[in-house]
Amino acid sequence: MTSLIIVLTSIIAAMLTFYVNHKLKQGPVRSSALLSLLVALSFYFFPNLVDAELAKNIPVAFIGGSFIGMVSKKIVDSYFKLAISGLVFAVIYLNTSSFFNGYGGALGASAGISLLSVLSLPFFTPKKHHLTNGVLQLRKIIFKRNRD
Repeated sequence: MTSLIIVLTSIIAAMLTFYVNHKLKQGPVRSSALLSLLVALSFYFFPNLVDAELAKNIPVAFIGGSFIGMVSKKIVDSYFKLAISGLVFAVIYLNTSSFFNGYGGALGASAGISLLSVLSLPFFTPKKHHLTNGVLQLRKIIFKRNRD
C-alpha cells in the first residue's frame, strides 16, 4: 500500500506541476517550488496524518515528481506521458532510494532519467495517425533552435 501511495504521489506531482506551469502560467520553478512547499508544510505541521514512513517519503516523492512537471510543452505534450514518467520515477525512487544516500541531485537525476526513458518510447500521434519517437521529436526541436 505504501508503494502505491508513493506512485500516485509522483504521478499527481508531475501532472499538477505541469498544469500550474502551463495553464496557470506560473513558470516551471515557481510551480514546482510552490506545490512542493505546500506538501512539505502540510506534513511538517500535521505529521500524524499518515504513518511515519509515508510522512517521510511522500514529500520527497512529490518533489521528485514535480521536477518532471517542469518540462516544456514543446517536449512533452500530453498528460499521459507525464503520468508514465511519474510512474517510472516512482519505480526508480522505490528501488534505488537507499543507493543514493548522501548524493546530491538524486531526485533530479531520477526525474531526468524517467522523462528521457518515456520520451524514447514510440507513441501514436493523433493528428497524423502514425508512430513517432520522442527522441526524434526532441532532436528536431534542438536542431531547430540551433538553426534560428
